[in-house]
Amino acid sequence: MEDYLEKIYELMNEKGYARVSDIASSLDVQPSSVTKMLQKLDENDYVTYEKYRGIVLTSRGQRLGKLMKQRHHRLAAFLRMLGIEEDIIQKDVEGIEHHVSPCTLDSLQSLVLFFDEHPECLKGFQAFRERRRQAGADACDV
Repeated sequence: MEDYLEKIYELMNEKGYARVSDIASSLDVQPSSVTKMLQKLDENDYVTYEKYRGIVLTSRGQRLGKLMKQRHHRLAAFLRMLGIEEDIIQKDVEGIEHHVSPCTLDSLQSLVLFFDEHPECLKGFQAFRERRRQAGADACDV
């Protein structure tokens, strides 16, 4: 459900609307799967959905969609700071974003903010990582 809410939130902010076909192609699922999920989201008061009329996020859906989008951005920012390549970042964020507790996410956000305020520490980490990579001790090169 979180993936759907995040995608609906994103589409509505980008386009002003979200259609079943847009959601299906974005999430690489069948339109029938989107319709079923929209019905569940409607039952749980995250969206208002009427077939052939469109999708509207409720205030509850808006809050959760925004939260999912923020979580996605925070995790991506963290992985970028670690020097992970962009194509890997997107795959990894999708894989971990629903398994990270709010407490862990808050700590990661604090670390990102710390590195923003102390770029010399980030440079120190990046230099350390590069030394490990050159020594052949980095799993990214495997």
